[in-house]
Amino acid sequence: SQAPQDWTGLPAGVKFDPNDKEILDHLAAKIGRGGKPHALIDEFIPTLEDDEGICSKHPEKLPGVKSDGSSSHFFHRPSNAYTKGTRKRRKVQTDDDDETRWHKTGKTRPVMENGEVIGWKKIMVLYTNFKKKSKPKKTNWVIHQYHVGIHEDEREGELVMSKVFFQTQPR
Repeated sequence: SQAPQDWTGLPAGVKFDPNDKEILDHLAAKIGRGGKPHALIDEFIPTLEDDEGICSKHPEKLPGVKSDGSSSHFFHRPSNAYTKGTRKRRKVQTDDDDETRWHKTGKTRPVMENGEVIGWKKIMVLYTNFKKKSKPKKTNWVIHQYHVGIHEDEREGELVMSKVFFQTQPR
């Protein structure tokens, strides 16, 4: 597949930056719960099919992700960390023995349309250096994970969409 900047008919500077509702609309269409997926959606939002989901790889190892503040979007399926229980796998495989993991920050927030909950947004920040005696170090890597439906937590194996970016501006 060619890069979006190589497509004819799209003017220079076109950016894919959907808001929360638009992200949920793309996801709902992808899973067959609303509308038809846009013809080019798979060019803008690749689907990662590996078993571990997005959280097991360092963001720099995900296709197309840059640390320049731009966002990359992915469809994927989160997996549980253990066979029993509902805790999600958030530990990142790294080359060194530093422990790196995604940590959920704040509450899972509902995304509304016309006063109705259409889905949920969960924000996670990447922390490194989970050693016994030292304080974990917050990185600037962030994931906004979205899922469709009225339930606050996504179900095992459910397709979700994540926006991954490196925060270049202080909050």
